[in-house]
Amino acid sequence: MDSLELWRRYRKYLCECSSVGMKLDISRVDFPNKFFIDHEDKMQEAYKAMRGLEAGDIANPDEGRMVGHYWLRTPHLAPNDEIAHEIEQTVLRIKQFAAKVHDREITPPKSSRFTDLVIVGIGGSALGPQLVADCLGSKRDKMALHFFDNTDPDGFDRVVANLGARLKSTMVVVISKSGGTKETRNGMLEIQHAFASKDLEFAKQAVAVTSDGSQLFNVAKEEGWIDIFPMWDWVGGRTSVLSAVGLLPAALQGIDIDQLLQGAAEMDKVTRLDDTKKNPAARLALMWLHCTEGIGAKDMVILPYKDRLLLMSRYLQQLVMESLGKEFDLEGNEVNQGIAVYGNKGSTDQHAFVQQLREGVNNFFATFIVVLQDRAPNIAKTAPDVEEGVTSGDYLNGFWQGTRTALSEKGRDSITITLKKLDAPALGSLIALYERAVGYYATLVNINAYHQPGVEAGKKAATTVLELQGKVVGWLKETGENLTVEQIADKMGQPHEVETLFHILEHMAANKRGIVKSRGRFRYKA
Repeated sequence: MDSLELWRRYRKYLCECSSVGMKLDISRVDFPNKFFIDHEDKMQEAYKAMRGLEAGDIANPDEGRMVGHYWLRTPHLAPNDEIAHEIEQTVLRIKQFAAKVHDREITPPKSSRFTDLVIVGIGGSALGPQLVADCLGSKRDKMALHFFDNTDPDGFDRVVANLGARLKSTMVVVISKSGGTKETRNGMLEIQHAFASKDLEFAKQAVAVTSDGSQLFNVAKEEGWIDIFPMWDWVGGRTSVLSAVGLLPAALQGIDIDQLLQGAAEMDKVTRLDDTKKNPAARLALMWLHCTEGIGAKDMVILPYKDRLLLMSRYLQQLVMESLGKEFDLEGNEVNQGIAVYGNKGSTDQHAFVQQLREGVNNFFATFIVVLQDRAPNIAKTAPDVEEGVTSGDYLNGFWQGTRTALSEKGRDSITITLKKLDAPALGSLIALYERAVGYYATLVNINAYHQPGVEAGKKAATTVLELQGKVVGWLKETGENLTVEQIADKMGQPHEVETLFHILEHMAANKRGIVKSRGRFRYKA
């Protein structure tokens, strides 16, 4: 197409959502003219399914639960007054709690105020708060955020070392629905150890976000932690950022959580419409359907042209891949659905992988996220030009347009989401847009987006490894022999676990934890 044809296509297919300051441009996706007409019946099914979801239908049959993350920003839509009241009261409690911390009504025992916040969580319990913190944070924040979001000892040590003497003025928020998530449990024990080593009373500086009656709930209550905030079974981890999971850290950081919720609620209004021409989430889901052929044939590349949105690709990895990566459809047919997600940021992508995107395998579609406002207006007034009449932001805009054109010239599909500015309402709306698009797409390809048996399979496998670790260490300790891993596996009656045993023993030997490796043999040494 020539430039005028592309402009006409842009005007024809642009979805402008003025209420949230967002535009969705799908003009650089090469779908046929009748595409929307051909899929309208299926979209109407998706709208119906979404209405059922918001009304409280059991959307996760495996666990027999509702899926209600949309109620978090519009409580009156909840299926009963009790849930609506719980949501409203939790938001109020969060704001009151944060205000007391900021006003020094709640303080640590050995400091006049809380200066830092460590979030202990995994998956959605960390990704959501990280995204919000990185997007909206500044040096003016009320508290500095840090994360224990893995079970990597070195990661724990880096955070603790960075805190240094400020550990005495650090609040810890432990986030786990069940309280039994091993990565989170490990992180909690590690930070407790750090507190004990400095003669600090952990309970006086700890807060829990968990479900009522969970292991974590009981520990926090028995030990007298500062407070406990709820997690509900109808909110999944990957859609929990606008619950206490994300709102509590954001409020403590000093972010206006009402604005986050308002932005999401405004986007929900738009994406709830059953008019596909006006519904950006429906259009986004349909573009995914076209680009991937409804079978995950292409990857989703997220390219935000804004440093603060770097974590968007990581956030969407979980939201999209955990929701859509399914072995079976709703009828039990094996379909192996999903869309792989990866990304970087502009214009870093220019120097990283755009070469392949333009000239390599055409196995992706790109999504550009563009923010029109380069800087805060007060800073922009005194910002320098890098050339006469040209700012750094002008270059960023140019690089985005150039990359989009370069991809389009080679027949590579791209979508562009444009925000007027990146603030709390805009971030809330962006989160809500993708949540709704995932739900619509799931209906289009006939899968359940709200359960994740594959995650549990990985956890069970890890537990098996740790059980085997205990057995092999005990066996070597008892026998006192110096053996190859093959000999160990045979003598233990575990010949099929030889590789697992090898990795266990090699790891323990490297960390000098009772196992010595010498000339390919392993033995126990106290």
